[in-house]
Amino acid sequence: MTGRGISRKIDSATRAGLLVLAFAAAAVLAVVALAAGSHTLALVGLALAIALAGVAAAYLIVSERRRHEAAEQELTSEARFLESLVETMGSIAGDADVLERTRQEAERLFEARARLLKASERPQRAPAENAIVIPLRAHDEEVGALRLTRDRPFDRDDLVRATVLADFATREHENAQLLEDARVREAERSRLSDQLLTAEQDERRRLANELHDGAVQSLSGVALLLDAGLNSISEGRGEEAQEIIGRALVRHRATIGQLRNLSFNLEPVVLRDQGFAPAVRALTDQIALAHRVRVELDVDAADLLAGKTQAAVYQIIREALDQAVRRGPPGLLMITMRETEDGGIETAITDDAPGERRRRSLDELEERARTLNGVLTVDQGEGSGTTVRVVLPPYATAR
Repeated sequence: MTGRGISRKIDSATRAGLLVLAFAAAAVLAVVALAAGSHTLALVGLALAIALAGVAAAYLIVSERRRHEAAEQELTSEARFLESLVETMGSIAGDADVLERTRQEAERLFEARARLLKASERPQRAPAENAIVIPLRAHDEEVGALRLTRDRPFDRDDLVRATVLADFATREHENAQLLEDARVREAERSRLSDQLLTAEQDERRRLANELHDGAVQSLSGVALLLDAGLNSISEGRGEEAQEIIGRALVRHRATIGQLRNLSFNLEPVVLRDQGFAPAVRALTDQIALAHRVRVELDVDAADLLAGKTQAAVYQIIREALDQAVRRGPPGLLMITMRETEDGGIETAITDDAPGERRRRSLDELEERARTLNGVLTVDQGEGSGTTVRVVLPPYATAR
């Protein structure tokens, strides 16, 4: 019940009490007059008592009826407000900006001026200003506040209703944020899934091309040499057949070496058994011996990476080195890994080989980096030399 209703109830009770007292006084007057032998005064007192009793009864009936009408009107008003509050909650729940929609609906519901405040912001109230501030809290954390001002004062019911509205708006705001976060995560998951499928497809294509251009071509050459050798044997040219078969044997052994290197590059045994640094050292040692290249390594920071991430970074290094050898070969190779200021890992592969890297080869490296959510940049010198940098995010160091 509002303050106005309580005041009306007190006034009605006061009037009823006064009428009862007047009736009691008239009745006492009649009794005293009758005891004193004054029949006229007793009749006047009795008539007055009866009249006052009728007036009191009529007043009680009328006031009770008015009270019921006021209560019915108040309940109707309360029901309408609750309906408006439910409609407001429905409109807030379907809006993109929940807090702004709440501010607009609060102005309509309370016929007041509403303003959204930042967390812990509390403007000073002007003298004689009718204002209330309702905090917007989610899990004991304030996300803002709603300030309402209007010409007439706010009563306790207004405060309760505004608090209910603020609590609902806060929960809806939190749900909207959770839904948006879920949408972002789903979009990121879809993007990563597409990257993974693309990387797998590119890797299969690269392996197919490497097998076709390497081992398959070499084995085809071996088959042709063996056919020529058999033909020489059938025609009685033994020395020529021996020479041809010898060449086929050399090419066959070279093909076995190519396949062994391919298998090693796909999953180096030393990387699995001994770790990242020994695997990179073994890879660069092969290049150094085959092409007389000077190598400088500093890859201790790789110990911060998880095992699968190490394998992916190893493939990037291997591919970058293969591209440098095909362009050169280089005279110097430098591979460094360091931890960045934000906790990520930066890998730099530098060579002094002549010429520029092909766009297609760079695309392959970028695709490998994207599978790790990393960023790849390439710095090419004016005449020769290239530095390939791959920066992995901080969460890549989580084991």
